[in-house]
Amino acid sequence: MRPFSVLDALRSYFGLAAFGVMGLAWTPPALLLGAVLPAPAARAAGRAVIRRGFRAYLGLLRRIGACRFELSALDALRGQGPMIVAPNHPSLIDAVLLLSRLDGPACVMKAGLLGSPVLGAGARLAGYIPNDDLRRMIGLAVAELREGRSLLLFPEGTRSSERPIGPIRGMVGLIARQAGVPVQTVLIEADSSFLGKRWGLRQVPRLPIRYRVRLGRRFEPPRNAQDFVQELDAYFREALGAAAAEAAPPEPSSRP
Repeated sequence: MRPFSVLDALRSYFGLAAFGVMGLAWTPPALLLGAVLPAPAARAAGRAVIRRGFRAYLGLLRRIGACRFELSALDALRGQGPMIVAPNHPSLIDAVLLLSRLDGPACVMKAGLLGSPVLGAGARLAGYIPNDDLRRMIGLAVAELREGRSLLLFPEGTRSSERPIGPIRGMVGLIARQAGVPVQTVLIEADSSFLGKRWGLRQVPRLPIRYRVRLGRRFEPPRNAQDFVQELDAYFREALGAAAAEAAPPEPSSRP
């Protein structure tokens, strides 16, 4: 085993366990608040707790030396009106990164997570949108945007199946066109594939992992959803490919 790999394993699994414990601890209060509060108040409370809880969790990862984060670019999105925030999706931690800084957006998430004992009660309280019924998902997302709130939507619909990004789905273009809102791309970069699509739980990452989030291009509301998806896909591939090339270490010089 490489040096310090045992310590890296302890920190990695402690971080995962801490996330589970925080989610389970929030479940009973979230269920209670969901039962007694009207929907708008429950939604606001749920999203506020998620933002503060995720920020505290990232602070914990930073303190134990597991991760380093550059997320301040997201602060520029506050107060800019309704928009779709559309990031690439390299790992499971991506939603935590964004929801810790964004100001109470709606979030489209996998429907199966609403039944999770760790995430389900909090997500339902926050009024997050399941992706199992496309028509209903689009309707709920458009309603959130027309009420003046932003929407966090991963255009791939799942973690990236390839690098630099997996196939873009058409729902981002459909929602943006119907709601008449811009699409703000976000570029998530990490120096590890930890918790990516093909990452096994037995694998131990080299710590600390560095996560960097940058604002990408902002697209105006599309007229044609299909053409927009192709344009968005091309943009992500170019921007993420350029970032990866820039971050790559220089080739070692050869000596005679």
